[in-house]
Amino acid sequence: MSLLALNPIAFNLGGLQIHWYGIIIALGALVGVVMAMHEATKRGVNSDNILDLVLIGVPVALICARIYYVIFELPFYLANPSEIIKIWHGGIAIYGGLIGGFIVLVWLCLRRKISIWLMLDIAAPSVLLGQIVGRWGNFMNQEAFGAKTTLDFLQSLHLPHFVIEPMFINGAYRQPTFLYESMWNVVGLIIILALRHRKQFYKVGEVFLSYLIWYPIGRFFVEGMRTDSLYIMPGVRVSQVLSLILLVIAIGLLIYRRKKYQLPWYSDLSEQDNGINKK
Repeated sequence: MSLLALNPIAFNLGGLQIHWYGIIIALGALVGVVMAMHEATKRGVNSDNILDLVLIGVPVALICARIYYVIFELPFYLANPSEIIKIWHGGIAIYGGLIGGFIVLVWLCLRRKISIWLMLDIAAPSVLLGQIVGRWGNFMNQEAFGAKTTLDFLQSLHLPHFVIEPMFINGAYRQPTFLYESMWNVVGLIIILALRHRKQFYKVGEVFLSYLIWYPIGRFFVEGMRTDSLYIMPGVRVSQVLSLILLVIAIGLLIYRRKKYQLPWYSDLSEQDNGINKK
């Protein structure tokens, strides 16, 4: 069977269609949760907090991802209000999901007197992993692709055949922007994981800020190549604007916190630490 016609449906369970997108996202989330729970224990945070964050945060993130998308496609949804809840028809935005997850994380930390910055540090690599895996869900759906290109160009990138062939969409080869973003995030994850346990390299909060610097840079450039962007106005893509805002905020916070506060080193935190969770 040719991979040219990817089937987004993995299998049918009774009358329910199970999509590859959902399976891939679920597997990525599972690995991310295990990774975050392990790191939380090492840093003196009860791993049950990670499970609670996921159980509450995932539904909220999905709702916020949908709301974000609907807001920037408002004319269509005002004309077709019944489509708003039909998330299975497509239409979620990763930045909306991140905003929703962030809100839940802050609420949980305030409620349980856990350091918000520390929890963000613990969660950031898992979120990045989820974004890496999630883009392959886009691949299975043949979405999140870029402008027209040529077979020769794709072959010049030394991409495997199973990636190149499904990029023939609507009569032309397309830029595999899902792959570009996924690979950018792979590099970022490797760097962050390699550095976060390095002695006296990151202050508390800087693992997260590193993520908040790395991801928007890649997203800004990849978004400019995509053909399915949300727009604030003609020529101005929502995700590019938000990427620039987050990048500036992250760099500013990194500099400000280093100069203003005597922060503990992330690598020095352990189960024996008795103060960080209340800071």
